[in-house]
Amino acid sequence: MTEKKRIDKRSNTSQNDGAHATGGFLHFVERIGNKLPHPFWLFVWMTLFTVAASAVASWLGLSATNPRTGEVIEAVNLLSANGLRSFVEHMVQNFARFAPVGMVLIMLMGVSVAEKSNFLPVLMRSIAFSVPRGIVLPVIFMLGACGNIGSDAGVVIIPPIAAIIFIKMGLHPIAGLVVGYAGATAGFTANFFISGTDVLLAGISSEVTGHMEGVPEVSATANWFFMIISTLFLGFAGAFIARRFTIPRTETYPLEGIDPEIENKDAARGLTEQERRGLRWALFAGLLYIVVIGLLSVPASAPLRNPETGGLVPSPLLRGLVPILFFFFTITGVVYGKIVGTIKKANDVLDFMTQGIRDLAGYIVLMVVVAQFINFFYWSHLDTILAIGGAEFLKATGLTGPPVFVLFVLLVAFINIFIGSGSAKWAIFAPIFIPMLAQLNYSPAFVQLLYRIGDSVTNGISPLYPYFPLLLGWINKYDQRAGVGTVVTMLLPYAVFLLILWLMLVLAWYILGLPIGIGETIYMVP
Repeated sequence: MTEKKRIDKRSNTSQNDGAHATGGFLHFVERIGNKLPHPFWLFVWMTLFTVAASAVASWLGLSATNPRTGEVIEAVNLLSANGLRSFVEHMVQNFARFAPVGMVLIMLMGVSVAEKSNFLPVLMRSIAFSVPRGIVLPVIFMLGACGNIGSDAGVVIIPPIAAIIFIKMGLHPIAGLVVGYAGATAGFTANFFISGTDVLLAGISSEVTGHMEGVPEVSATANWFFMIISTLFLGFAGAFIARRFTIPRTETYPLEGIDPEIENKDAARGLTEQERRGLRWALFAGLLYIVVIGLLSVPASAPLRNPETGGLVPSPLLRGLVPILFFFFTITGVVYGKIVGTIKKANDVLDFMTQGIRDLAGYIVLMVVVAQFINFFYWSHLDTILAIGGAEFLKATGLTGPPVFVLFVLLVAFINIFIGSGSAKWAIFAPIFIPMLAQLNYSPAFVQLLYRIGDSVTNGISPLYPYFPLLLGWINKYDQRAGVGTVVTMLLPYAVFLLILWLMLVLAWYILGLPIGIGETIYMVP
């Protein structure tokens, strides 16, 4: 039986049943999510609430005793003359010195050059079309995750490419779209490399630890070891889910007369000789740059080692990782662009960087109010009081270790369905849970790691996720009857199984006591 005949056998019932089965829940999610204000206004209201709560807490005389120092921490009333003076004098400084802003801007300017010169898209396309059939599913899933090193490149580029690969394998393109999208969304935080997510979240974490005595900053490599293994783990787990659920479900889906080879001819074609030459020279330039950084870091007296201890943790290498990555992406992007013609003059590089900053305009505006919220929370001492009180409550209930981890991840995963911005959610959770779990001796880097799991796994099933309409549009090319319910039910197995498997990986890491990143462990004090 030919592929066309096999596909045309699909009945109308199966899809409609899936849509009806989840329609009530989806409508609930959409209704609740649509009632939430924009994250900017959400943080405005949270800041005002913090000010009001500080006044009430001060009036009630709320306080907590630091179990480490014995110091009594009292709530500070921000709804006062002193509070007003602090706000007026420090509003600009709060934003200007907010670590995540500068780090993300620098990082993504370099990534923008590599992405908009077409180096990253062509590199991902080259990898996707050159892997053996036996490992194509895990590779597509891992490419989706790693593709997010270039902003949201993975979720935009990988699904259409996966659709074409699936057609060439005799499978339905909708299955390819779902696998590519699931890898780029559920696996958003996992990566073989240091990405913008590492930089952004570490910046917010460090902003919080900067207000905690004796707690070091969180570097961009704080979760690197765990995320490398997670990428491999999720790749093969995602491939299993695709074979078990996605591919069988789409075997009888119709194509409705659309020729995907014509619709996606740019994605389907192989690389031109010019693109191959550009990739070779860009990768050579990147390798040469890595060698230079190695020479500046590996020798005992290298300038990027710690000048006092001679070690690499901490060191200028780790603290300067953002500019190092900026130059890596800029160099590879420029070399590729000059060879293939996407960069014709020097000002083209500036234009690419400008476009990257323009894409971040909404993020920059959001960070203005996020910076105020975090500093207000710190000034009021509510962060410390809540942290100590929460830790004492957890100790009293006996919920330490794995039960706390699981509950925290589940909480984040649920809220992630309604609030898609990872930085916005972490800005809310970090000031509370980093100090709280620090009282139980868990490192800020480990708390951040747990957050990243919950913040990733439910991305794909959220109709509020920014790229969900894009996936629905792609699927409607091949099946115009597919709706939100159908798409979510196809992605739901990835969210459920990957959440369970990822938690199992965390628990295994916890039991074995493995390091989670460069110089980072699960506990603050071993």
